[in-house]
Amino acid sequence: MNEGLPDDDSLAELFAALALEAGAAIMGVFATDPAARAKKDASPVCDADIFGEEIILNGLARHVPHISVIAEELCESGKAPKLDGGAFILVDALDGTKEFLQKRDSFTVNIALIRDRSPAVGVVYAPARGELFFAGERAWSFLAAPGSQVPPRATWRALRARPMPERDAIAVASRSHSDPETAAFLARLPVKDVVSTGSSMKFCLVAAGEADVYPRFGRTMEWDIAAGDAVLRRAGGIVVDPSGAPMLYGKEAEKFANGPFIAWGDPMAVSAYCGEPAARR
Repeated sequence: MNEGLPDDDSLAELFAALALEAGAAIMGVFATDPAARAKKDASPVCDADIFGEEIILNGLARHVPHISVIAEELCESGKAPKLDGGAFILVDALDGTKEFLQKRDSFTVNIALIRDRSPAVGVVYAPARGELFFAGERAWSFLAAPGSQVPPRATWRALRARPMPERDAIAVASRSHSDPETAAFLARLPVKDVVSTGSSMKFCLVAAGEADVYPRFGRTMEWDIAAGDAVLRRAGGIVVDPSGAPMLYGKEAEKFANGPFIAWGDPMAVSAYCGEPAARR
């Protein structure tokens, strides 16, 4: 227990239930021909973003009304609360709107609890795939259709990132945001294959031991990465900046924007390719 909050596993199951509920609304829009609108930063938004976020915010208000929530569209409307230094929740109801609009299946619902500037609980749900990844005390995944209930624990699969191989490593990269800096970084690693996918699924592939590294040098927001970061950390991995320093959350002065980061399945790889060594958790 912390600051009067439910324990991390209970919060993870709550977040999972809300993600499944939001996933049903999102897939309802996906089945139509969703129209996109441009936000102030020129990124797209559609009804699925709005409907999904409303479901999650309403659920959080019912179950954990005392925890501040920073959500993507809430921030866009200028209605986000000021943080008080305590724990807070980050929400991205539709991460990968471009993937969604292009009828690809790698968009996700992201919900994360931030405590002491680090992600402590996280849920990443890919409703078009029926795959949910989540982290409380440990990291797990399960299969569940949008709108369904959280399945019994016996059906959950424990997640564990793998050690960095000396050769034939697998990297994941953004399908929509490739850049020369990422290519140059990957050229320094013993990478055999680069898998392109969208949204927070990249973190989940590393957490599941299906990939080894995910570098991102372009702009992201805290709600884009916090849930995936939580899953990866609880699976034994780490997310750091290019110098090897851990990612920090709650950057109100920067309007919750992130700098470059690298997600590693093996924290010991940080000493070889970034900055100082990091102990495996």
